[in-house]
Amino acid sequence: MRSGNEPVTARSPLRLRFWLSLWGLIWAAGGAAVFSLAGRPGWAAACGALALLATADLIVVRHHIHQGAHYQPGPDIPPYEPPRRG
Repeated sequence: MRSGNEPVTARSPLRLRFWLSLWGLIWAAGGAAVFSLAGRPGWAAACGALALLATADLIVVRHHIHQGAHYQPGPDIPPYEPPRRG
């Protein structure tokens, strides 16, 4: 439900989320490689799992970015009336 006070200049955080996921992927993959070389399989597996999560997030974010903007009513559309109960 729209309240009528949405910010006019609201921006999507998808690009920030993309870059943060990419940064996390780089660190997680690097951590997995370093821990693997150091003979720490538990930590390497944890970093590998984190790298997989970051990769999945990158795929989802990229899909949402490529979908483009969704319809948002402009300021000339009045807010919806809240549902009235009994």
